[in-house]
Amino acid sequence: MKSCLVVDDSPVIRLLARRLLEAEGYHVREAGDGAEALEACALSMPDLVLMDWRMPVMNGLDCMLRLRRMPGGAGPRVLFCSVETAPAMIRQALDAGASEYIMKPFDGEILASKLALAGLR
Repeated sequence: MKSCLVVDDSPVIRLLARRLLEAEGYHVREAGDGAEALEACALSMPDLVLMDWRMPVMNGLDCMLRLRRMPGGAGPRVLFCSVETAPAMIRQALDAGASEYIMKPFDGEILASKLALAGLR
């Protein structure tokens, strides 16, 4: 079974993402910020990380950059999921190693299309 770590400081977004990803056949774990995400990845590296940008403790971009330096950290696909809509910020995330970028709010159709584009569906 494919695995996903949903990283977002909003419990509502994590719940929504969990339901949509489970419907796509993913086993889902959750983290409330980047530091929690790195701890979770150290225990078990997921196939996919759905990552918010703006979070307390450690933001999504810093988390992804640190993830990439971990053993096995080059493997997971990272889909940023954020309210940030500035083209420069989207380009920054993609240039730093994100596979795709989803703007909030999103639904199952949008998520499924981004998973397909990232080769995860």
